[in-house]
Amino acid sequence: MLVENDNFKKSSYFPTLIFQSDLADCEGLNGDLLSAIRAERSQDDTGITRSNVSGLGGWHSKNYLHRSEAFAGMVARVNSVSARISLELGYSDRHELRIGTMWAIVNPPGSLNIAHVHPGCLWSGVYYVQAPENSGNIEFIEPRTVNLMNQARFLADTKRPRECWTKVNYMPRAGRMIIFPSWLYHSVRLNNSDASGSDAERVIISFNLSQHKKK
Repeated sequence: MLVENDNFKKSSYFPTLIFQSDLADCEGLNGDLLSAIRAERSQDDTGITRSNVSGLGGWHSKNYLHRSEAFAGMVARVNSVSARISLELGYSDRHELRIGTMWAIVNPPGSLNIAHVHPGCLWSGVYYVQAPENSGNIEFIEPRTVNLMNQARFLADTKRPRECWTKVNYMPRAGRMIIFPSWLYHSVRLNNSDASGSDAERVIISFNLSQHKKK
C-alpha cells in the first residue's frame, strides 16, 4: 500500500557522465582521416595489440597520431569539445584538457574490442570516422561492481529507470564523438557489417585527455 508523503524525494549523486558530440559538416574531415589512417597502416600493418584482438583482424595504430600534421583537424575538433566539457564542469580556467595519446583502430567484420579501461588520464574518447550499419556498438558497463552482485527484480516488459541500468550502448555513426571517464569499463561489440570490402570496416580515432596548466 502506498502512503502519500509530501516529504518523499529522490536525489542523484556521484553520476557517471558521458558526453556526445555529433560533428556537423564532417565529410571532408572523415575523408582526410580515412586516407591518413590507411597511410599509417600501410607503413605499419602489424600495429600494436591492446583491447583489439589482432587474431580477428582488428588493427591498432601507434598512439601518437596527435603529433602528426595529418591528424591536426581531428586534434582541433577534440580540443573544441574538451574546452566545452571543462566549461560545463567548472574546471580551473588556468588548466585545459589536452590530448596525451591518440590512435586509430580499424575493425573489419568479425572483429571486436574486449572490455577495458584507460589508466593514467581523466577522460577518454572515440570518434567514428567510418561506421557502416551493424558494425558494433560501444558498450559501457556499470562501474560499481558491488551493484551487480545482488540486483533487484523489475517489472517485466517495462523499461528500467535510467539510474538502474547496468549497461549502456551507443550506436556508431560517422562524425560522432563520445567522451567518457577513463575509468569506465567499456567494450566494442562484434562488427557484423555486410558491406563490401573496406566499406565494411569500422574505423575510429581514440584519445586520452589529461588536465594541464595552460601555456
